[in-house]
Amino acid sequence: YTRFLGKLSELTDIGVEVHYFIGNHDVWCGDYLTKECGVIMHREPLTVELYGKEFYLAHGDGLGDPNKMFRFLRAMFHNTTLQTLFSALHPRWSMEFGLSWAKRSRLKRENNKDSDYMGENKEYLVTYTKEYLKSHPSINYFIYGHRHIMLDLMLGKTVRMVILGDWINYFSYVVFDGEDLFMEEFVEGETKL
Repeated sequence: YTRFLGKLSELTDIGVEVHYFIGNHDVWCGDYLTKECGVIMHREPLTVELYGKEFYLAHGDGLGDPNKMFRFLRAMFHNTTLQTLFSALHPRWSMEFGLSWAKRSRLKRENNKDSDYMGENKEYLVTYTKEYLKSHPSINYFIYGHRHIMLDLMLGKTVRMVILGDWINYFSYVVFDGEDLFMEEFVEGETKL
């Protein structure tokens, strides 16, 4: 990942803010990206105003997910004592554990219907967003990752919810030009200006 980390550093060195929302596979990254590459890390959702529009930005991990086993594992992974103990392991073992866990998770997702859109009433990020919107009606855009599906859903005349997809299969991202928000997919060799 050296070249990628170099590009991140190159961007932050010229003053471009790079924000990273820590998700379920990133809990262990610590402060490396901040110290070495200048990346601004977010462990919690962020609300920000851009060009007169209010955005709620989050990875999506742990927001409204009703799965009890997932919530238990998430609590364990976010436990600072367990993180400290894990960081004391030799990288040979910790990296092997992390890579095998991630591979297992990916294979499970590929063979599981939960990776498909479950519908507006069953998709937990949608239900979470609708509930959150009741107490925060000024938000115009909710943007998430985590679910590995591409979703662009209108929740009202001025409220939109987007799940970005991912950078493994879809290479998808969102663009806001100051007026409109639209989803794009990166295609190698293409330049979009």
